[in-house]
Amino acid sequence: MTNSLQRLALVFALALGSTALAQAQEKPAAPSTPKAGTAITPVKLQIVISRYQAEKKVSSMPYTLSINAREDNAAGPSHASLRMGAKVPVVMMAMTNVPKDAPQGGPIQYQDVGTNIDCDATMMADGRFKVQITVDDTSVFPDDQPTSAATKGSPSFRSFRASDAMILKDGQTSQFTTATDKVSSETVRVDVTLTVVK
Repeated sequence: MTNSLQRLALVFALALGSTALAQAQEKPAAPSTPKAGTAITPVKLQIVISRYQAEKKVSSMPYTLSINAREDNAAGPSHASLRMGAKVPVVMMAMTNVPKDAPQGGPIQYQDVGTNIDCDATMMADGRFKVQITVDDTSVFPDDQPTSAATKGSPSFRSFRASDAMILKDGQTSQFTTATDKVSSETVRVDVTLTVVK
């Protein structure tokens, strides 16, 4: 009799365990909550490269990049790039003893000119944004710049490169960098404006 009761109790316990297991498997999984630090805020960066001769502005080139700034740098910063320019032909070796009216020959190499901009943006805990910017600008010197007789007729190139991080809030404009060209005495200024896209 005792063995029968023990068997019956064992069967009953197994039945209860199976029912509980089946109910646990049928229960829908709890919705997953997003991990902290994955919020994204779309921002617009306007980068203006201006050239000044003394205090007179001689050129101003605006560039705009859109970027999704992440909340936490641990999730990886958001990145945006801009590449804009052209290739300028440069004669590498002039031919000698050639009549003046004859076309100039010699091997030609192409020089890249233009503007390259790379940006990373991260949203900080206080609502401001940490923006890492690299600006690389190459251009041809204007024809009115002084040149030596040996290089007359050959293009001269100027280059400008700056890389740094800055902290900006929504709607803020800040000067990224200022530099003076030692050949032309022009001053290059780079201003950055950050705007949160609503």
